[in-house]
Amino acid sequence: MTQLKNIAILGSTGSIGTQTLDIIARYPDRFKVRVLVAGTKVDTLIRQAVKFKPDYAIIADERNYWKLRDALEPLGIKTASGAAAIADAMELDCFDTVVTATVGYSGLAPTLRAIKARKDIALANKETLVVAGELVTKELARSSSRVLPVDSEHSAIYQCLVGEDKECVRRLIITASGGPFRTTPQSRLADVTVNDALRHPNWSMGAKITIDSATMLNKAFEIVEARWLFDIEPEKITPIVHPQSIVHSMVEFVDGAVKAQLGVPDMRLPIRYALGDATRLLSDDSGLSIDQLANLTFEYPDEERFPCVKLGHYALSKGGTAACVINAANEVAVAAFLRERIGFLDIYRIICRCLEKVDFVEAPLYEDYVNINSLARAEAESMINNKDF
Repeated sequence: MTQLKNIAILGSTGSIGTQTLDIIARYPDRFKVRVLVAGTKVDTLIRQAVKFKPDYAIIADERNYWKLRDALEPLGIKTASGAAAIADAMELDCFDTVVTATVGYSGLAPTLRAIKARKDIALANKETLVVAGELVTKELARSSSRVLPVDSEHSAIYQCLVGEDKECVRRLIITASGGPFRTTPQSRLADVTVNDALRHPNWSMGAKITIDSATMLNKAFEIVEARWLFDIEPEKITPIVHPQSIVHSMVEFVDGAVKAQLGVPDMRLPIRYALGDATRLLSDDSGLSIDQLANLTFEYPDEERFPCVKLGHYALSKGGTAACVINAANEVAVAAFLRERIGFLDIYRIICRCLEKVDFVEAPLYEDYVNINSLARAEAESMINNKDF
């Protein structure tokens, strides 16, 4: 008999979170939701809690606490709100695996708490390793926690490395769709709209990560994430554009062999693999057709059109708090772009200006990451308010 796995979901109302709940509902003999955490979507969180009946439901936005409490406490579901409550919840004894499906810097503190509490991490929040990869890997070395990647690219690499000697890896090849502007002339990028940027050709994702795909900063972040996840030298990580999003990533070995993981562009596949603890769960989801395999193409990313893609290797070369600054400035800039306060190309300009202006810490502690994150956000906000970029 399969042992029931008890799950906490950070970001249950987002794209990854809702798909995770869909999977859990399909395997009730394998998984039980114990903790649900959301940002601001209190009505969605309430509906999820009523359906899945967790032990705890927590909302980050404290303004929505009373609505959450009044709806769920009569059902015997404990409630809480705020960042401290979310971090504290990672030490609860009622679950063994946490799916970190939040977007951005907010995933760092609770993930570190979960690692210290020896929880397994199904990692969909790439920013945790982008911002503080060295710190996180040090904490993992002191803990029995395991990290199972949920990002489709890193799940693919993880699968390709099963049974292989890491010393025999020549390079990791991380694929990218190229986003909505892969063939857009560079001269037109200054005028693209928010709606244009949100029109991803292959994937259905939240707004922030869709914009990161359009700038290709998500690929820079995935390079950083891969370096820490797989303990591999940055120069052995190569991004490649694959418009069909069928090959999710590849590993090249020293004998010239290349292993790839292929699948339809559907996040439920890597989520299932992570939740199943690298066990392949039976599914009736559609597989690949011959037609989908017939015309796979690959090309190098255009770094002039998408300069953000270079920031991954830059951050790893610079080390310290460089990636923390990049992430913070990007979060602020993307939010401003989505509100139509800045243009598409301004995102990269703001990141670069923040790298120039924000203090650099070469060997940061956790408190340094917190401080530099705040400084970079304030700097980016000031630039946007004053049109100084």
